[in-house]
Amino acid sequence: MHHAGLVLEGGGMRGVYTSGVLDLFLDKGLEFSHIYGVSAGACNLCSYVSKQRGRAYDVNVDYLDSKHYCSVASLLTTGNLFNVDMCYHTIPEYLNPFDNETFMQYEGKAYAVVTNVETGQAEYLRLKNMDEDIIKVQASSSLPLVANMVKIDGKLYLDGGLADSIPIQKSVLDGNRKHVVVLTKEVGYRRKPIDKAQLALIKLRYAKYPKVTEVIEHRHIAYNACLDYLERLEKKGQIFVIRPQAPSEVARIEHDQEKMKALYTQGYTEAEDRYEALMDYLERGM
Repeated sequence: MHHAGLVLEGGGMRGVYTSGVLDLFLDKGLEFSHIYGVSAGACNLCSYVSKQRGRAYDVNVDYLDSKHYCSVASLLTTGNLFNVDMCYHTIPEYLNPFDNETFMQYEGKAYAVVTNVETGQAEYLRLKNMDEDIIKVQASSSLPLVANMVKIDGKLYLDGGLADSIPIQKSVLDGNRKHVVVLTKEVGYRRKPIDKAQLALIKLRYAKYPKVTEVIEHRHIAYNACLDYLERLEKKGQIFVIRPQAPSEVARIEHDQEKMKALYTQGYTEAEDRYEALMDYLERGM
């Protein structure tokens, strides 16, 4: 196990790119002492730690045509575009069983990043036992407007990417000297300000929680500043970043299995192409 932080960005169904990267890591037996998953990154984290190669990809693509998985019908009837019972119970318990026993044997520390709707701040919830902690992954993946807020220990949470899309600073603060960051946005990407109409809906929906509205309104500024920070660290050789080298056709909510497969393959191939450089980085100075 490498004493390093693995940071996994979210990105909706574009997270299938990360699934490919992590399957390459599993094929190579590559493990990290600290893992930080945001939204889709938190979902990918689970199958990676449980060492279930291919599972994250299968969960992403096997149910695209099911109205019980992701649909407007689910949003209208439950308040969640991605059906909670299907995603966090039926799939991991019955359709594609999750290996919690292997997950609990992990000797490092894994975290799901969430956003506290009252404070607007990111929190990093430790994942130890997914029979109990899967709700933390649900909270990390709960996008505003299309998912209900999730209550954990009396606190309400939404998607972790609102407050900390790329938790590199958390990895630094935890004392990691090496950091591997897997992004789902292509080289050269910069986040744009939120659409005014969408912001108006958010202000209305979360009127009781002005801090979360504020963090969403200014998210593009924080996100782009983080990208600038990553670029500086990367030039100094202090971090290792894996990201799509070209834009993807996969939408944040996608129903085309072939597009998903192509992005997964891209993640695996690009990670494989850079594997020797990654190992040189991880072993340098050890």
